[in-house]
Amino acid sequence: MNEMRASPFEAGLAPSAANHVPLTPVSFLRRSALIHPDRTAVIHGDRKFSYREFQARVWRLANALKQRGIGPGDTVSAMLPNIPAMLELHYAVPMLGAVLNTINTRLDAGTVAYILDHGEAKALFTDREYSGVIKDALERTERKLLVVDIDDPLFDGGELVGETDYESFIAGAPAEDPGIAVSDEWQAIALNYTSGTTGRPKGVVYTHRGTYLEALGNIVSWEMFGKPVYLWTLPLFHCNGWCFGWSVVALAGTHVCLRRVDPALIFRLIAEHRVTHMCGAPTVLNMLCNAPDEARRAFEHTVDIQTGGASPPAQIIRAMEELGFRVMHIYGLTEMQGPSTLCVPQDHWSQMSLEERCAQMALQGVPYVVVEGQIVADPETLEPVPEDGTTMGEVLMRGNTVMKGYLKDPEATAQTLRGGWFHSGDLAVQHPDGYIEIKDRSKDIIISGGENISTVEVEAVLYGHPAVLEVAVVAAPDEKWGETPCAFIMLRPGQEVTADEIIAFCRENMARFKVPRKVVFGELPKTATGKVQKFELRQRAKELDS
Repeated sequence: MNEMRASPFEAGLAPSAANHVPLTPVSFLRRSALIHPDRTAVIHGDRKFSYREFQARVWRLANALKQRGIGPGDTVSAMLPNIPAMLELHYAVPMLGAVLNTINTRLDAGTVAYILDHGEAKALFTDREYSGVIKDALERTERKLLVVDIDDPLFDGGELVGETDYESFIAGAPAEDPGIAVSDEWQAIALNYTSGTTGRPKGVVYTHRGTYLEALGNIVSWEMFGKPVYLWTLPLFHCNGWCFGWSVVALAGTHVCLRRVDPALIFRLIAEHRVTHMCGAPTVLNMLCNAPDEARRAFEHTVDIQTGGASPPAQIIRAMEELGFRVMHIYGLTEMQGPSTLCVPQDHWSQMSLEERCAQMALQGVPYVVVEGQIVADPETLEPVPEDGTTMGEVLMRGNTVMKGYLKDPEATAQTLRGGWFHSGDLAVQHPDGYIEIKDRSKDIIISGGENISTVEVEAVLYGHPAVLEVAVVAAPDEKWGETPCAFIMLRPGQEVTADEIIAFCRENMARFKVPRKVVFGELPKTATGKVQKFELRQRAKELDS
């Protein structure tokens, strides 16, 4: 019988500071600023920052936060558009070992206040554009926050609600390297809230290790090499911009900031700065394809664009290619820190007709290079389904890019990560070539313009209307947004109310993008046990415009 003995590859070979350093995407900035100090890092309107200047601003911001007592484990929130300060926060905050919480700019004051409280924010960076919501949210929270305004010259309106403005805040701190206070790559780096399937947002916690690998995975999976010029059509608050804020800096690329998705401005920036890469929901592709001739600008190079959510239809892909774009379809979730699969084009696809190629491009595809495991399986037995393109199962994933868990919610964390897999809640089939195709969502989530909307949350608001007896909300197809909420309502006996009145009520009680675009009155279809048959309502919603 062989005796167990110590491996010679372990004895005396313990990790040390020389060969074991915590992985963190913050380290990318130091390298790029050292090698390419004069290369343009950030463009915003007429302003440009070199990597030397960008790093100095990040250091000043980190030191300013440190002077105000921000340190490891503290939460710093930001409700900002895609502007330089948002990029700088992505480095300065985690550099201190603190946690960056980027807030969806489309949320209502009540939800923002909940996020500030639940995430235990100690500081908030905000923009004049959102001053109305922020003032209301600050009145609702019991936390005493350091509030810093970004007074962006590219925006007119709003008001300053903080105790200081951003440029004054960082000007008072030294441009000295504060170091990187990350002792463990399992430390939290970011906190992102997702609606999930309940009305109460869940706080998804990211790690330094996960975001480091996701950022590099973006580069390798998308073959994003050279000197990329990245246009921020994707909100930086959404999964930390799918981690591209770190990917671009790793390559010493250039960030082109964009406050709002404006087709005319997008075309101009692409032509002027020779943009190479951009990301966005299908809504962005729709806007570009349908932009009037006077808004378009010709450019001679090809622009790579990733899009997630609903599969892009053939006519959109054709129109985008004619405009000079190369479309890549991806799939991901907040809990996966951004994209986890992409539809990698095969060589033989170039020989297909456009319709055949679009059918292939509409698939969610194959795993990112940094995703360790992905299967379509029975969610209970974890047995993979046959790779026949017809048998449905749940998409399960595992690896270092899976979230750390849900903040203060161990039960939801355990349920979502049960059996050693992340359970996406999305139903799919797997084709013989390994490509997956999402067929349905097991959770009642509406994806509108790339944003998740909880039907439960919308229903809860509608139940607050005195005329509403029963309500069910489902997704209805929408040409611009992909899908939007459609509310089916049964009124209380003797009550009368119009669809416009219902919509107005919703606008007063929730974020605008969550408001139902369509309202249908009548009895709700139910099973013998009294459960609303949402599948029937989804079909009715599809037929409303047909």
